[in-house]
Amino acid sequence: MTPLRKRMLDELQLRNLSAPTTRAYIGAVERFAQYFQKSPQQLGVEQVREYLLHLIRDRKAPPNTVMVNRSALRFLYVCTLKQSWFEENIPQPKRPPTLPDVLSAEEVTHMLDSTRNLKHWTIIATLYATALRCGELQHLKVGDVDSKHMVLHVREGKGRIPRRIGLSPVLLERLRVYFRLHRPTDWLFPSRQNNSSLLDDRSIRDLCFEAGKRAGIRHRVHPHLFRHACATHMLDAGADLRTIQVLLGHATLPFSNSPALI
Repeated sequence: MTPLRKRMLDELQLRNLSAPTTRAYIGAVERFAQYFQKSPQQLGVEQVREYLLHLIRDRKAPPNTVMVNRSALRFLYVCTLKQSWFEENIPQPKRPPTLPDVLSAEEVTHMLDSTRNLKHWTIIATLYATALRCGELQHLKVGDVDSKHMVLHVREGKGRIPRRIGLSPVLLERLRVYFRLHRPTDWLFPSRQNNSSLLDDRSIRDLCFEAGKRAGIRHRVHPHLFRHACATHMLDAGADLRTIQVLLGHATLPFSNSPALI
């Protein structure tokens, strides 16, 4: 590990940023350095501008990807290297407003009906019934399911903020069926290859994608769509925004200032 990488990791850890954000920022900085074949400490404003334009013009990167790369490079130069030129010289790309795809209740049902693998079925059902983020589901442990109080403890929420989610009788019974068959000992949904390791996010994304294909859904299905669907269907059913806010683990109310649900 280079000294610069260690410094950046230390800064990320001090700010308690999530593991996915840390991986995304480190990966973006690595690609930036590889593009110029130089350490970022030898690069500056012109190289940052050139690289972001390369992503836009040559790679045809979507606005979200450009924004993540800009955020990563901003963190590197402002927070890690303590340089002050970034905000003045590197404009913030404008992200066009978009509405997220929202799965209908019928589509979710069709996906569940066409999923024969019990573990995959339980993962999809849990994502939809609890509105968990992919990383939150990954880090669930067997002891986080409190069947006595019908509560799911989320200990690895965004920003490391824990919360509790009520479990429906139907989901709790399905979790019991899954547990009796698979007998997980630590992670609730462990890796198939190694029972002591958590399931990686690519596996979760793949099983959601395959479930969508089996159900004949035209757009790509990913784990976050079940979070969108849960929140939207609750709102449609008359749930108040405060209840949805608590379920999602949001610091502010969703649906208020942006067309994006999450």
